[in-house]
Amino acid sequence: MANESLLKSSIGKKFTMALSALFLLVFLLQHFVINALSVINPDGFNKVSAFMSDNPFIQYLMQPILLIGVIYHFFMGFILEAQNKKARGAVAYEKYNGAANASWMSRNMLISGSVILIFLLLHLYDFWVPTITEHYITQNPEFGQGNFFMDHVHHVFTLDGAVSFVRLVIYIGAFVFLSLHLQHGFASAFQSIGARHSKYTPAIVAFGKWYSILIPAGFIIIAVYHFFVK
Repeated sequence: MANESLLKSSIGKKFTMALSALFLLVFLLQHFVINALSVINPDGFNKVSAFMSDNPFIQYLMQPILLIGVIYHFFMGFILEAQNKKARGAVAYEKYNGAANASWMSRNMLISGSVILIFLLLHLYDFWVPTITEHYITQNPEFGQGNFFMDHVHHVFTLDGAVSFVRLVIYIGAFVFLSLHLQHGFASAFQSIGARHSKYTPAIVAFGKWYSILIPAGFIIIAVYHFFVK
């Protein structure tokens, strides 16, 4: 009963949300490494993508866990934000000067998270939905063969001049918001699980800043590369 009460408490919710955040940080790094192959080693990108699309462990275990993790993280973020606003109350909110007490990132995690969520839907539409359709619904015999995955990446960014440019701008904007989200969320996740120490916290904060800049910047470079290099 005590454990159940803890999970329902604000502290418990922050703890589980932090765990989901750490899980997504690991996935984001892995996703970046694989996507980077599309620039430096296209053949390797095709092989890794084909392996992941046919691996039962990834398709039927890790992929559902990832989707649950994403949904839980965003859902819990909205709940905690609503609870925070309710806890402040109308009077407290009038006296609260957010700009003087916290950074823009920490005060607008819900905004950056919402932008990222909308982008994820577009990203799934661009890549995940076609993959599932080709592999499991239409059962395209050419699925995964040759340069199948690289061809699809090029297709997404060369649908039409204007359409592709708008898509590129959306991708860049989304990764900028991801960077802003991570600049606060990275250190906050470690803090929520109790990983605070005078010796290690500065290193975690510093690593988080570099991570929040380099990983989104890397994704932007990949998107720009595929837009210009056909």
